[in-house]
Amino acid sequence: MKVRELAVEGAYAFEPEVFHDERGSFRSPHQEAAFGAALGGPLFPVAQVSTSRSRRGVVRGVHYTATPGSMAKYVLCTGGRALDVVVDLRLGSPTFGRSERVELSPEAGTALYLPPGVGHLFAALEEDTVMVYLLSAAYRADKERAVHPLDPALGLELPGGPDPVLSERDRAAPTLAAAREAGLLPSYADCVPAGSGARSGGGR
Repeated sequence: MKVRELAVEGAYAFEPEVFHDERGSFRSPHQEAAFGAALGGPLFPVAQVSTSRSRRGVVRGVHYTATPGSMAKYVLCTGGRALDVVVDLRLGSPTFGRSERVELSPEAGTALYLPPGVGHLFAALEEDTVMVYLLSAAYRADKERAVHPLDPALGLELPGGPDPVLSERDRAAPTLAAAREAGLLPSYADCVPAGSGARSGGGR
């Protein structure tokens, strides 16, 4: 398992070794030892597992959850292919406003860890793109937040041109500046437990 720290503080990409034979392939996208070595502890207790299926051109995000109680996520692609984007929306974070793009696919088996308060977006690059999310907290509609994916301030440069397939909610999402003005962005201090250190990313 290769582990790579992303440009967003506390977020990581986990790239497993892939074994091929005449039957196909085998990979282990989550390995407790690798996760613990990177973040200083085991994967968070999984409260919910969710999946989404998207057609090519669909963009979902930028989504995050409000504090207190913001959730951590462990995300991978099990069908099709996706461009995944991690965006730091935590006010006071040393990497606030930064983002990183990682291509996810079943063949590579790469998984991403997103600490609480970090924004998440993906663009489906193929038909029937399936994403799997391991979540540290159960879904709560009152905690769900979004920032507009086409906000020029984010500079995400998404594939598929200027008119991706968005939900009504994402089309109506505020810009980063508007979300900040309205007090909707999470605080970095609220996302990282006291004494946990930056490496933990709040995932324990």
